[in-house]
Amino acid sequence: MPKTRKMLTDTNAPYIQSLMRLIETQSKETIVIWCTGYAWEYILPIYTKCYPNDLRPRDALAAARDWLDGKIKLPEAKNLILACHAAAREAENNPAARAAARAIGQASSTIHSPTHSLGIALYGALAIACDRLGTKEKWEGFEKFAADECRNMESALRKIAVENEPNPARLMWNPPTIK
Repeated sequence: MPKTRKMLTDTNAPYIQSLMRLIETQSKETIVIWCTGYAWEYILPIYTKCYPNDLRPRDALAAARDWLDGKIKLPEAKNLILACHAAAREAENNPAARAAARAIGQASSTIHSPTHSLGIALYGALAIACDRLGTKEKWEGFEKFAADECRNMESALRKIAVENEPNPARLMWNPPTIK
């Protein structure tokens, strides 16, 4: 895998666009539940396998859940989420762990802004691909695997999605994407 690739970057890819359209129909709470749940089940184990004693990503996810439950305020959660991003920077030489920590940081950041939910796809799919395929795979192989993983993410969101959600989150994707 080329060193410069830290995430998927084609937000116009059909599998990313499909996921984005579904995210746009859901409430902030549903988005947070989906992101943190998916990250906890599929992405945190990748980071934990590499750095079993580093609890920062786990703590970021727990903080997002605690915020959702009204147990903590945003500033307290934000400090734990920022620590997760620091863990990603420190995992610079481990592409799977770095992408996993970034995905977890983004998933946890959905409590602040639901647009961060796209990070679980852009970083998380790559983390899972790196973990399963190793780093010797050609970029095209990563993209194919990541596309399939993004479809799994969309399927997981569909399972908890509220049909005709009366209060969908207001999202302003950055960068703007073609609809």
